[in-house]
Amino acid sequence: MEVFSTYNAIIEASSILILSFFFGEIAKKTNIPSVLMLIVLGILIQVVVTHTGILGESLDLEVALLPILKLLGTVGVIMIVLEAALELKLEKDKYWSIAKALAIALICLLVSTYIAALILHQFVPDMSMKMAMLYATPLSILSSAIIIPSVSSLEPSKKEFHIYESTFSDILGIMLFYYLLGDMESDHGGGFLQFSFTTLLTLVLAFVASYLIIFVFQHIKSHAKLFLLIAVLLLLYAVAKKLHLSSLIIILVFGLVIANMGLFFRGRLGKYLIQDKADHIYEGLHVITLESAFVVRTFFFVIFGVTISLSSMLSINVALISLAIIASIYLIRWIILAIFFGKDIMPQIFIGPRGLITILLFYSIPEEMLVPGFDKGILLFVIIVTSLIMTWALIRDKKVRSKELRKATSNPIETAKWKAPSITPAVKEKNHVEEE
Repeated sequence: MEVFSTYNAIIEASSILILSFFFGEIAKKTNIPSVLMLIVLGILIQVVVTHTGILGESLDLEVALLPILKLLGTVGVIMIVLEAALELKLEKDKYWSIAKALAIALICLLVSTYIAALILHQFVPDMSMKMAMLYATPLSILSSAIIIPSVSSLEPSKKEFHIYESTFSDILGIMLFYYLLGDMESDHGGGFLQFSFTTLLTLVLAFVASYLIIFVFQHIKSHAKLFLLIAVLLLLYAVAKKLHLSSLIIILVFGLVIANMGLFFRGRLGKYLIQDKADHIYEGLHVITLESAFVVRTFFFVIFGVTISLSSMLSINVALISLAIIASIYLIRWIILAIFFGKDIMPQIFIGPRGLITILLFYSIPEEMLVPGFDKGILLFVIIVTSLIMTWALIRDKKVRSKELRKATSNPIETAKWKAPSITPAVKEKNHVEEE
């Protein structure tokens, strides 16, 4: 049987995309993240391939598919961050909400990373504290790939908070990971000053590149210019990564600039902006990033499901370490959210899934830094459990709001005909006396 024929590949890829679409529809009805269904689909494919021996017994699926997983993960992160940035409207009435989400994302990331590092340092053999910080960072980053599609049913203010928080967590988490990695790879240490300089340099380059891209692309008349724009952004990301810059900032800044052109094109810059053409680029880019993120996310999580080892999930040690990390995640979220929001922290406290970036960053750890005692089953355990907890919280929130709505509609305000009050004889006599 010819497994890798062109038509078989088309059938398999198309079937996965169709199933992913239906998973998304099921997720809207049930609040079960489509990501979990995609991982389960990948696991089922792995089971079928393994038991039938269709690819041969000598082929290691993880080794064979790892380069594809890394490529899809990188493109997926770019598309997801760009998609989220296009949704961020920098309006005056939202400045406080954005600042609050940024503060919460940063504090939760740093504290969660430190606590998770302590757990890994304590329970994983040969895990130094410095190495534990590197391993703990991916486990402390929220997954915007899971959160953004899942919170659509929440009330607008809470939905907006989760979009901001998860996006900032992605970007800050990636910056922290590569800062720690660079510090460990350098003999003399990268240092905070060098990190600050590269971040500032990246911001300057990001704004310059964003203005230039908009100036140039609004004059391009070709219908293929939007995919050309995506290619330019991918090129900028890759080149910046080669130069050890915080390349994801470039994607974020470009998304913010094109989504808030009224804010960034003021005064003299305004005369260089052709508003209707720039708006057309924004609308088209929004559609392309949404569709591309769907495709990339689909294949990424299916391939991840194909490559994971199910046997590690049965390890008591993996379960204990994972549960300790998960408990710390929600304890920290409860404390931080209570400080910023008071008592109104449901279901936000339980919306903290890990996902695409957690996987991608773990596979970005150089081979010479891999700790044999660290089981990759911890990643899978944390991803699945945090996603299930989010599912429970969203379902519970929907039931509570439905119950409150039914209660409100079942007790309508009664109406009655107005009747003028009658004047008693005693009142008439009193009024007569006052008039005299």
